[in-house]
Amino acid sequence: MQVILKENVENLGQAGDLLNVAPGFARNYLLPKKLALLANAKNVKQLEHQKRIKHAIKEKIVKDCEKIARTLESLSLTIVRKAGENDRLFGSVTSMDIAEALLREGINIDKKKISLNEPIKSLGIYTASVNLHQEITAKLKVWVVKE
Repeated sequence: MQVILKENVENLGQAGDLLNVAPGFARNYLLPKKLALLANAKNVKQLEHQKRIKHAIKEKIVKDCEKIARTLESLSLTIVRKAGENDRLFGSVTSMDIAEALLREGINIDKKKISLNEPIKSLGIYTASVNLHQEITAKLKVWVVKE
């Protein structure tokens, strides 16, 4: 019996999968618990339509993320901090500081998406990675200068 899963079912499949299962399993477990639908022509068409919509939304998100990535890679961010001897900072520059500086530039990025290779504890030029999407990571140049 063919069914379309509405939710993820452990050891069976993911939501939206079209599967062949035993008729008793479908009648006694999947259908009563509303974990699946019968795979008739109407439901299969609806599933394909939903997949096309999800695909279109994902493509739009990826295009938007690529546009933001190009903007970030062309941007050079300057952060001003107090420094002591040997150009050591009092404290450090964190991803939150970078996110705030980006916000001042008009780009709203969550601090959790910004990752630094090493903590910024002295003056200089650094590169931060911004994870915009699963597939898209932008490199951001960060200049830390003395106040």
